[in-house]
Amino acid sequence: MNPKHLHIITFDVPYPPSYGGVIDVYFKIKELHAQGVRVHLHCFEYGRAIAYQLNEICESVNYYKRKKGLRYMFSLFPYIAVTRSSEELIQNLLKDDYPILFEGLHCCYHINDSRLKSRKKIVRSHNIEHDYYSSLAKVEKKMFKKVYFNNEAGKLKRFESVLNKADHILAISPADTKYLSQKYNHVIQVPAFHPDEKVVIEPGKGNFAFYHGNLEIAENIEAALFLINKVFNGIHVPLIIAGKNPPAFLIDAAKRYSNIELRANIPTEEIYKLVKDAQINVLPTFQSTGIKLKLLTSLFNGRYCIVNPPMVDGTELRNLCVVCDSAADMKKEVIRLFDLPFDTAEILRRENVLLEKFSNSINAKKITELFR
Repeated sequence: MNPKHLHIITFDVPYPPSYGGVIDVYFKIKELHAQGVRVHLHCFEYGRAIAYQLNEICESVNYYKRKKGLRYMFSLFPYIAVTRSSEELIQNLLKDDYPILFEGLHCCYHINDSRLKSRKKIVRSHNIEHDYYSSLAKVEKKMFKKVYFNNEAGKLKRFESVLNKADHILAISPADTKYLSQKYNHVIQVPAFHPDEKVVIEPGKGNFAFYHGNLEIAENIEAALFLINKVFNGIHVPLIIAGKNPPAFLIDAAKRYSNIELRANIPTEEIYKLVKDAQINVLPTFQSTGIKLKLLTSLFNGRYCIVNPPMVDGTELRNLCVVCDSAADMKKEVIRLFDLPFDTAEILRRENVLLEKFSNSINAKKITELFR
């Protein structure tokens, strides 16, 4: 049988797989490779180094410098799309007639190019992007960024219609599938790809609660401050917060409480160990967009998981979490669960859901069936 070939255009270099979007991309490529697909990867590069590790799972890897500059802010196209345009990319795609997978609206600038008219085109939707950017604007404190996010949201809402040029759209969650299916044809749900092949939770008890996220991002800063000031204030339960480049005011907020520790810029391996060792992974969010991969990491590897509704709305994970509507409820559940051992029955319940719905192998087959 002839091998299958697939072009994948991605918004960033997907190695190392150290943040949400590239985690989905990297483990998707890895599983497609394991199933015999020869992936021709095209990466827009803007800060991450060339990753020779990708050559082990890809037939070919090409890198393109992402454009930058204030002039792209004034384009009619979204900044995240127009800065990922490349004639060199088009010429590489035209060397054959293999299907093309566009990773997000970020990479869809060329989807309407007449030279690709006859090609099978698949778009991976990571979020409803205009909703995501509107949410970023709401929590952003700096006026320039707030204006940028609002402008980008408007452009993305208009630009989204290019999805009509896709033969298939891969939605990441039930909520996104419902939204996209109302507007476009050929939408299927393909949940997030991730590093976990099995549930590996230690039964028993940990002695701290844990929150992690990129602390350069306003959404995660807001969640961390919520935990510091409204949930773990005035209680005995220790909380460890870990993440990249926390701002000084967040460090100062954590220092006010003896039971709260902030660990900055620790290795990914240490993050995973903390997820596994914690008694509770506590993961509030104030954006109900897409699916948060740190939630999947916590459910595959950690004990109790406490969230607020936006973290699980529109997903299939609500019944695996303790969902709290308010800071007071979350505080109450933290105190209750801190002394309650996690048993094997709970582990089995996780396995029944996660290994069916979030199997990388099953979900990669959904993609390969689209370009038989």
